[in-house]
Amino acid sequence: MDPVELDVGALRLRPWREDDADDVVAAMQDPLMRLWNGLPATTRPDALAFLRRRGNWTAGDHASWAVADAVTGALLGSVSLHSIAVAQGNAQVGYWTVPAARGRAVAARAVDAACTWAFAAVPLERVELCHAVENTASGRVAEKAGFTLEGRLRRSYRYGDGLKHDELIWSRLADDAAPDLSS
Repeated sequence: MDPVELDVGALRLRPWREDDADDVVAAMQDPLMRLWNGLPATTRPDALAFLRRRGNWTAGDHASWAVADAVTGALLGSVSLHSIAVAQGNAQVGYWTVPAARGRAVAARAVDAACTWAFAAVPLERVELCHAVENTASGRVAEKAGFTLEGRLRRSYRYGDGLKHDELIWSRLADDAAPDLSS
């Protein structure tokens, strides 16, 4: 699979670049980012390693984008389809936004665009989204992006605080109605 760029109105989902490293390091200084995402990219060398991994789609097991402002090019966040299982038609989605981009539906629009692309291009039939129960903002993203809540996974994932948290699992199917992200 080759990296692709997706234009999403005011957002552009583009392949990661090495010159994103400083912005990634800055984003990882946010306590919520470290808690819910736990990316080991708090130094420039770690960020460069992260960007190299995210930029290499050749294994076909992930598709990862930097989410940027379409006009200014400023980094707003990340969206990644991972654990892609083509034979099963399934994947999982993960995302984050920089603090200044929160509350503007950036994550929901990026997740929707990644899913829409994957349903057509990979093609996938199902995308799953999991988040810690306490991460209510991710629940709002899932709902806005057209996902259906399926259940609770007990003590399923160790987050940045070192503790295993219960997670909520959501899914979006290729034939689900597209979400209304106009507001």
